[in-house]
Amino acid sequence: MSLKAEPEWAGKVVRCPGCNTKLQIPENIGGAPPPAAEASAPSFSSAAPLPDAAPPPIGGGLDNFVQKPDRLGWKESDPTNPNGYLSFAIGVVLTIAWFGIVYPFQAPAAKAVAEYSSMETIANVFFKHFLISFINTMFFFWAAAILYLKLGKLKHQREALFLDVLPAELGREINGQNVGSFIDHLYNMPTRLRDSLMVNRIRKALELFEVRQNTPDVGSMMSSQSSIDGARIGGSYIMLKAFLWAIPLMGFIGTVIGLSHAIGGMSFANMDDVSAIVGSISAVTSGLGTAFDATLLGLVLAVFLNFPMNALAKNEDEMLNEIDAFCNEVLLPRLNDGAGAGGGDVAAIADSVMRGLAGAQKEFLVDLNELSKRMNEYAANLDKRSDAFQQVVTKEFINNTTQMRTEMQESLKDSLKVVSQYMGALETGVRGLNTVLKELGEKQVIVQQVKKKGWFGRD
Repeated sequence: MSLKAEPEWAGKVVRCPGCNTKLQIPENIGGAPPPAAEASAPSFSSAAPLPDAAPPPIGGGLDNFVQKPDRLGWKESDPTNPNGYLSFAIGVVLTIAWFGIVYPFQAPAAKAVAEYSSMETIANVFFKHFLISFINTMFFFWAAAILYLKLGKLKHQREALFLDVLPAELGREINGQNVGSFIDHLYNMPTRLRDSLMVNRIRKALELFEVRQNTPDVGSMMSSQSSIDGARIGGSYIMLKAFLWAIPLMGFIGTVIGLSHAIGGMSFANMDDVSAIVGSISAVTSGLGTAFDATLLGLVLAVFLNFPMNALAKNEDEMLNEIDAFCNEVLLPRLNDGAGAGGGDVAAIADSVMRGLAGAQKEFLVDLNELSKRMNEYAANLDKRSDAFQQVVTKEFINNTTQMRTEMQESLKDSLKVVSQYMGALETGVRGLNTVLKELGEKQVIVQQVKKKGWFGRD
């Protein structure tokens, strides 16, 4: 198995992450490979810039055709969340063991608190409020078990960082022809070590590159995977934060219970008996001291839990940052999708241009379809409005024409009635005239001219 190490680790003794055997990092790390007699031991390579390596042959003959194996990945275990049942069992066992250890150190009931030894004081703190102290202690040991199991997972992730996941022997750069060799190298790693955040992320990145051969897509995927890993690590501390909140709260509950008992035990029935009053006050002060011990225990346990939890969270964040830095500084620069080739990879350039044009054409067609849809809606609305306006105009025209015709008919009727009356009167006048003329025809009519008189009737 090939391992990698920083140059400043040269000459140090470490444990092999694969077999857990102690071995020494060579002084000339990054130099010539070890002789054949020492081939059974892991070989170290420097984390410095990689040497040039010849790319694999490219050809269309049958000799260069390699059938790609069917890769189904491997089942990924949770890299940061320990088994909840196991941590609970460890916490219960440690709690029972702790109470069993301090049980023999309980002080006699008649012994004054000021005369307690150190172990008797500790036993008094845990056994005076047994239920509250037992719950607090179980929470503390349960959280400690979670931290211990998480520390083991962090150690496993740290060991995986020693793996040489991208060996230079397979190629200086990773392209479409040799990416399968890098993926096969990851699948050939020890099962225990390949199931880690770094190896899983690199495997997913290389498998995506093998399918898409697009470096920006791989970078986006690794950025998303980094966010997922960070959220997963942050979510693994929810239970620990709950314990860190609950432990001092349970201490305050114990204090309140102790105070209620102490105050309830006050008795001043006999105010004349000074010794009885002093004894009652002594019992109350003793009860108050015992009550505050519950809060003291909760605060001390919370302090002892807080520092390891934050230290472990810091180490996990640093480990995740190291993985991000390796992916951004080592993996991405070695990916070659042909986009930066100068004149020799015209097909890749044309493919990139075609993808860009296809994307732009797709957006244009989407916008054009949306515009056409809106124009059709506007035309349909205009037709509806035009039809409605035509109906209104026609209706008004018909109403006005009907009204005008009705008014003209009424006016004509009135005019004909008046004309008929006039004609009747004229007919009556003509008949009277004819009668007069007939009578005049049978008689003589003498017309005598009368001499006109002067002014005022005088000649």
